[in-house]
Amino acid sequence: MAGEKGFIGSIDQGTTSTRFIIYDHDARAVASHQVEFTQFYPEAGWVEHDPMEILESVKVCIAKALDKATADGHNVDGGLKAIGLTDQRETTIVWSKSTGLPLHKAIVWMDARTSSICRRLEKELSGGRSHFVESCGLPISTYFSAMKLLWLMENVDAVKDAIKKGDAIFGTIDTWLIWNMTGGINGGVHVTDVTNASRTMLMNLKTLSWDEETIKTLGIPAEILPKIVSNSEVIGEICKGWPIPGIKIAGCLGDQHAAMLGQACKKGEAKSTYGTGAFILLNTGEVPIKSGHGLLTTLSYKLGPQAQTNYALEGSIAIAGAAVQWLRDSLGIIKSASEIEELAAMVESTGGVYFVPAFNGLFAPWWREDARGVCIGITRFTNKSHIARAVLESMCFQVKDVLDSMNKDAGEKGSLDNGKEEFLLRVDGGATANNLLMQIQADLMGTPVVRPVDIETTALGAAYAAGLAVGFWKEEDIFESGEKSKNSKVFRPTMEEETRKKKVESWCKAVERTFDLADLSI
Repeated sequence: MAGEKGFIGSIDQGTTSTRFIIYDHDARAVASHQVEFTQFYPEAGWVEHDPMEILESVKVCIAKALDKATADGHNVDGGLKAIGLTDQRETTIVWSKSTGLPLHKAIVWMDARTSSICRRLEKELSGGRSHFVESCGLPISTYFSAMKLLWLMENVDAVKDAIKKGDAIFGTIDTWLIWNMTGGINGGVHVTDVTNASRTMLMNLKTLSWDEETIKTLGIPAEILPKIVSNSEVIGEICKGWPIPGIKIAGCLGDQHAAMLGQACKKGEAKSTYGTGAFILLNTGEVPIKSGHGLLTTLSYKLGPQAQTNYALEGSIAIAGAAVQWLRDSLGIIKSASEIEELAAMVESTGGVYFVPAFNGLFAPWWREDARGVCIGITRFTNKSHIARAVLESMCFQVKDVLDSMNKDAGEKGSLDNGKEEFLLRVDGGATANNLLMQIQADLMGTPVVRPVDIETTALGAAYAAGLAVGFWKEEDIFESGEKSKNSKVFRPTMEEETRKKKVESWCKAVERTFDLADLSI
């Protein structure tokens, strides 16, 4: 039995929920548990999480998944070799190292409260919006952790006081979880990994260490920053008080980088993860490529302290699945997210309706913080099915915009070694269970879309990283297994080229209508 070789656990801490999944040696999930946690919206454009609630959600998920595995006859207690961790990136926490308590709620990656700080820096710094691009690959944007950290340092008295006293420490969600799981105030390990660090704006992409010039320019004290480690190495052991004390934490990646590893993306291969947002990454190999088309230069992964670093181009889309949640929670057009496929399939087209979900601005490749959502082309003929279909199309158009930019930047298309040299987009994430969405994606791109059997590749990637670190798997097990792609479902385009062209032109018109709307009076 595969399970006799042991198991690897994976914490997948996302934007709306936490999961713990237990994998056997064949990378099959044998048990899992998921918990949703609270989203806080204190003001328009602000999004927060409670770090303590997230911590508790991880504890609950581990305990419940272990119970399920044991009930199904798996000896996980004796066979768990290590765990990996993957998390929502950029989300920022500052906490007290003496009490272990957060000094403010976590500021979430999509939170836009730092726009005034961004504008101020753009004016003050000689390089404007691109001032730090050379070192970190990222423009000045509300998206990244450094801006959120500056906001906390400037606006929260508890943070200011703790920094003065030398009691404050900073981290993204991975850092917060690892510190607490390895002891917290009793010797917790204060680390982050290269992929999460690459999204702070503070790490130098070439040296993979905190960039002294950037930290000095922004006035961030170096002593509050965690140590940077690779994605696959033993970081520490889980302390008493947790369901699995003594187990090694041996893998850590930001969610999109974990999905790259879970999809086994090598140089020239791309994946798109559809979650709250959508994130498209193209592995560019061992050399970082600077984008001229609105994309971010980032890491794919670094699988060990001495391993070569794989870089990537990334396009981030703020609102993907979140638009479906908006239809459900704010408009009441659907009762559950899964209903959108059936509703959208009731019509063959959007009837000329185009929806752009620029709720908090637009990310790649537009980077317009002044954008706001629009729905155009509405007539008396328009019904809720047209709007539902337009929401699905909006996700796919945004992915196409990013891939078009990637092809321009990379100079050559990524390819799966299938003998046909055609570009294949690997997809994953909960929304990819929607067959209509996947077909629309293939149609609007004009290229095939490949969906693996296990669409939750983010958790799998973190498990792979931990398994590699403790010798549970070898790299060839991950990158040279043809079995996974054999069972994948391929969606091929059926739309006429002329129709595709016209739809893309209409979409671009709709995107332009979103610009300069942030100051509309209420």
